[in-house]
Amino acid sequence: MTDTSLLLGAHCIDTGGIPMAARRAGRAGMQALQIFSAIPKYYNEKVSVKPDRIARFREALEGAGIAPAHVIVHAGYVLNCATPDAEKWERAATALARELERSTALGVGGVCFHPGAATDGDRDAAIARVSEAMRRALLAVPEGGTRLLIENTAGAGTTVGRTPDEVGAMLAALPADLRARAGYGLDTCHLYASGYDLAASRDEVTRVLDAFEQATGEPPSFLHLNDSEGALGSNKDRHARIGQGKIGAEAFGWLLQDARARGIPCLLETPQAVSEVAEDDDTPDAWDVEDIARLRELAGVAGA
Repeated sequence: MTDTSLLLGAHCIDTGGIPMAARRAGRAGMQALQIFSAIPKYYNEKVSVKPDRIARFREALEGAGIAPAHVIVHAGYVLNCATPDAEKWERAATALARELERSTALGVGGVCFHPGAATDGDRDAAIARVSEAMRRALLAVPEGGTRLLIENTAGAGTTVGRTPDEVGAMLAALPADLRARAGYGLDTCHLYASGYDLAASRDEVTRVLDAFEQATGEPPSFLHLNDSEGALGSNKDRHARIGQGKIGAEAFGWLLQDARARGIPCLLETPQAVSEVAEDDDTPDAWDVEDIARLRELAGVAGA
């Protein structure tokens, strides 16, 4: 049976550890959460997650009322699984596998990652390298319900994964027995920055979702709800609060009213009111609380 509930959340500050991120999300009334499993500016290919950390995180999720399946781990920003540099690719592929391993140990629903850049300009070869890194990661972590999810890109430079066809090609190249363990998600800022005019009309939002679903054979497994500081087609990955960027608030209502936005984590990655908090302070960010409330109103489920 399809889950038709609206699962709103955010990438919450994890000062004090990821259990504190879960507690902050719970206090904000979120139903979904995004975290890092390790410091995102490093490869972390040798970092594991300790059993006591897993236990404390799961306990915090239960207290917050957030199902582990509705949690997304965001992989490190430095991973470039598209690179033609053999040494860098090997390190990125190893790090992606370790990211999936940590996320599976935490028991979350998925781990999302940016595919990377074709620094030599050969996009087809870059796409094939992303697929191979995914294949290796899935084989390295053969058990568990955590899916490996491609995030569409804003299209800056030679990054791959901007178009439905590129995302579809990455997934299509996976072996049939691994394909069900992989998928993709869509970032609204990235879509707009790469030329998809979500602000134009409800029909355009539907058309974009249709295009990605047709190319991949499935709807998105998560949404990143970010307004865009950059203009349409600017290729600038600059997030803004809902309604304070070039996309505008109305488009988020159109998106969240689409059936494909239901039952999946819909996550803010927007600026926060407070960037530094005490390790024992589980107060949710005020802007997250405001934007979650606004998204519920736009979706037509205010107070639900």
